Amino acid sequence: MIPIRSYVSLLSRYLRRVKARMTVLAGFALGGIALQLLLPQLIGRFIDDAIGGAATDQLIPLALWFLVVALARQALAIATTWLAEDVGWRSTNELRSDLTRHVLDLDMDFHKEHTPGELIERVDGDVTALSEFFSAFVVKVVGNGLLVTGILILITFEHALVGLILSVFTLATLALMMAVQTVAIPWWKTQRASSAELMGFLGEQLSGTEDIRANGGVGFMVHTFTDILRRWLPRRVRSRLGFAMLWGTGIVHFVVGATLVMWLGTRYLGPGGLTLGGVYLIFHYTEMTRNPMDEIRSQMEVFQKAGAGIDRVTELMERRSNLDTSGTTAIPSGALSVVFDHMSFAYADDETSTVLHDIDISIAPGRVVGVLGRSGSGKSTMAKVLTRLYDPTQGRVLLGGVDPREASLHDLRRRVGMVTQDVQLFRTTVRNNLTFFDAAINDERLMSVLADLGLSNWLDSLPNGLDTMLESGAGGLSAGQAQLLAFTRIFLKNPGLVILDEASSRLDPATEAMIESAVAAVIMDRTAFVIAHHLGTVARADDIMIIENGTVIEFGERTTLQADPTSRFSRLLASGMEEVLA
Repeated sequence: MIPIRSYVSLLSRYLRRVKARMTVLAGFALGGIALQLLLPQLIGRFIDDAIGGAATDQLIPLALWFLVVALARQALAIATTWLAEDVGWRSTNELRSDLTRHVLDLDMDFHKEHTPGELIERVDGDVTALSEFFSAFVVKVVGNGLLVTGILILITFEHALVGLILSVFTLATLALMMAVQTVAIPWWKTQRASSAELMGFLGEQLSGTEDIRANGGVGFMVHTFTDILRRWLPRRVRSRLGFAMLWGTGIVHFVVGATLVMWLGTRYLGPGGLTLGGVYLIFHYTEMTRNPMDEIRSQMEVFQKAGAGIDRVTELMERRSNLDTSGTTAIPSGALSVVFDHMSFAYADDETSTVLHDIDISIAPGRVVGVLGRSGSGKSTMAKVLTRLYDPTQGRVLLGGVDPREASLHDLRRRVGMVTQDVQLFRTTVRNNLTFFDAAINDERLMSVLADLGLSNWLDSLPNGLDTMLESGAGGLSAGQAQLLAFTRIFLKNPGLVILDEASSRLDPATEAMIESAVAAVIMDRTAFVIAHHLGTVARADDIMIIENGTVIEFGERTTLQADPTSRFSRLLASGMEEVLA
C-alpha cells in the first residue's frame, strides 16, 4: 500500500510552504468539479423539456447556459493544471534542496558507500517521481475522487437502486485497483534501486574514460555494464507489468459499467421510473466516470513510483551522520596547537584493520610539521582526522586545546584548511571558485590576497581576470594554476591550521618553483602539516614526522634529526633514498 504516514509527513512539510497556491488550487479544482456535474443536468433538462413540447425561446437559454458553463469549466481546467504543476515543482524543488543539504552533511563513510551517480538518481530521479505525485494529488486523485462521488450521488437522486448498484460496482473496481497497486509498489522500488545502480556506474565510468581507454579496460567495463543491464531489464519489465494490470482493471470497469447501465436503463425506463432525460443523465454520468476512473488508474502507476520514491527519500533523510555535529565550542584564533592524545583510527567498514595506531604527540602553535611515509602508511588519513572528515575510534585530537567533536563544525571548517593534489573546480567564474560563492568577500579583498601571494601576474594573464569562466573538473587550468586557486582559498579563510596533502606532487619543477612564495605565505604564522613523498618538500619544516604502517616511528625537530646519524630521517638524507617513501 502507499506509505500514508511518510506521504502525509512530506505533504504537510512541503505543501505548507506553498499553502496560498494550494488554497487557490483547491478552489479551482472544486469549481471545475461543480461545473462538470452541472453540464449533464442542463442536457437532461433540455431533453425532457424538448420532449414535453417546450417552446424554442425556453430551450435557447438552456443551450446558452450550457455553452457558458462548458467554457468556464475548460478555463478552470487549464488554470488548475497549470497551478498544479507549479505547486508540484515548487514543493519538490524544496525537497531536492533539503536532500542535497542533508547528503552534503553526511560523513565520508556514507559517500564511500554511494557513488555520485547513484546520489544524483536518488536526489533528482526519485524526487521527480514525487513531483507528479504532489501535483496530481489534489487535481487527479482527490479531485477525480470527489467527481466520481458527486456523480454517484446525483445518479442516486435520479434512481436510488441504480445509484446503489453503480456505487457498489465502482467501489469494487477501486478496491481491485488498490490491491494491484499494493502488489506493484515493491516492484517499482526494486526498479528504482536498479536505475540508481545503473546511473552510479555510468557516472563513475564516464568520469574515468581516459584511464579506462588508456589501460585497456573498455572490455571489462562493457561486460560489467551488460551485467547491470541484465539485472535492470527484468525488474523494469516487472514494474511495467504493474501498470498493465492497472490498465486492465480500467478497461474492465468501462466495458462492464457501460453494459450494466444499458441494462438498468431499459429496465427502469417508463412511468414511475426514469424519464428519457433521466436515462440519458445516468448514461452520461456513467460515461463521465470513465475519465476520472481512468485518471485514477493512471495515477496508480504514479503512486507506484511515488511509493517507492517516498520510501527511498525517507530512508535517505533518516540516514544520520556518524559525526556528532552538535558541538558549539569555539576554536581559538591564531595558530593552533595540535595534540594527538593516544589517537587511533580504523575505517567503519573494516574496524579490524586499524589505520593509525596510538599516536601520542604534541605540536606547538606555529610549527611546520613535515609528514613523511610510504603510500598507504596513513598520512592522508591523519589529514582527514584533523579536518574531521572522520573521528578517532580511540583517543582524541585537540586543536588549540579543543576536541573537534565538541567544536562548532562551521568554526572547525573555518579554522582548519587543507590543500590536496586534486583541486576541485566548478563551472563558474574565477571569483566564485576562489570564494566558494561567498558574496561577502569583495573584489578588493581578493585582489589584496592575490597580491600578497604574488599571484597578480597570474591573474593578469587570464583573459577576463576574476570574471574568467572555468570548466568543471580541471577547469581548463594547468595543475599549477589550480593549486594557486587552492592556496588563495586557504588564505581567504585565514585558518590557524593548514594541511598541504601532496599539494605539489603533480607539478613540474618550474611550476613548483612558481608557487613556492605562495606556499610560504600560506604557512606563515600558522601551524602547518606538509604531507609529502619527497624529502625536498619538507625542507622548510620545523619538525619531521615519519609514519610507517600507521605508526609514528620518528618525530622531532628537523635540524636535530638531520644532525643525528642514527635517525631515520638522517639516513634517508644521507642515502638519498627518496624512493623508499614512494
